[in-house]
Amino acid sequence: MHNVTDLHSWIGKEQIHVATIDHHQAMLISNTLGVETPPSGAPLPGLWHWCWFTDALPASELGRDGHSKKGGFLPPVPLPRRMWAGGQIEFLRPIEIGVACTKRSTIVDVQEKQGRSGSLCIVTVKHELSVFDELCLVEHQNLVYREDPKGDGPTASPPLPPANPMVSRTIVPDPILMFRYSALTFNGHRIHYDVDYARDVEGYRDLVFHAPLSATLLHALATEMADGNAISRFSYRATSPVFCNEDLKFCGRIETDKIVVWTENSEGHQAMIAEAQV
Repeated sequence: MHNVTDLHSWIGKEQIHVATIDHHQAMLISNTLGVETPPSGAPLPGLWHWCWFTDALPASELGRDGHSKKGGFLPPVPLPRRMWAGGQIEFLRPIEIGVACTKRSTIVDVQEKQGRSGSLCIVTVKHELSVFDELCLVEHQNLVYREDPKGDGPTASPPLPPANPMVSRTIVPDPILMFRYSALTFNGHRIHYDVDYARDVEGYRDLVFHAPLSATLLHALATEMADGNAISRFSYRATSPVFCNEDLKFCGRIETDKIVVWTENSEGHQAMIAEAQV
């Protein structure tokens, strides 16, 4: 792997984006998710902020997977596969639709590990969103870089989901939903729309459903189960892939001090698990 000292030199690197949380984009998200569009001045629903502050680099600055080439803001990890693996978000105050918002992103950690399937590198990015210099949201996002799949390599056993959900509903992600979310987030990762690349290069059996979209829908479920109480913290972790045109079950239950929500893929494995505190 790349010299770890070199990768660690990226810790502390920052970038700043400024965006107007415009009503038109909120309408596009609402229509994509099939929910009512919130009016201007209303609080932005949880995790919708991922549809702003997007990078729009020239094609010449993209890697083989459609992401930006490494070595700019993100460290030049010499592993080809990148995944949005999870994160933690603290909601401090609402971000209203129509306001200008500043996002400060900082590389806060780089960890090299050895997993069952080979080398891993975990890059943690801290995002701070502010309106009029007031901090509204703090997010720690975990990006995992991995080796290309080996046909004869060991595979981890997928985790089983929690038992006894209080709420359970199923959707079937289709290519249109996935394309529209990729467009909303300006996400060029080819595993979400290029089935030949997803199968032949990254070793998936079909197009891969977006982890942040799973998290967004889980947050919406937790908000519904919170029955009017605001969610103050939300953490989530992707554990198994979800594929296009296959059943995806969203489940949840209320525990003593938190709401636990999760997804189950078509094989009955836990795909993502999240916890919400109110």
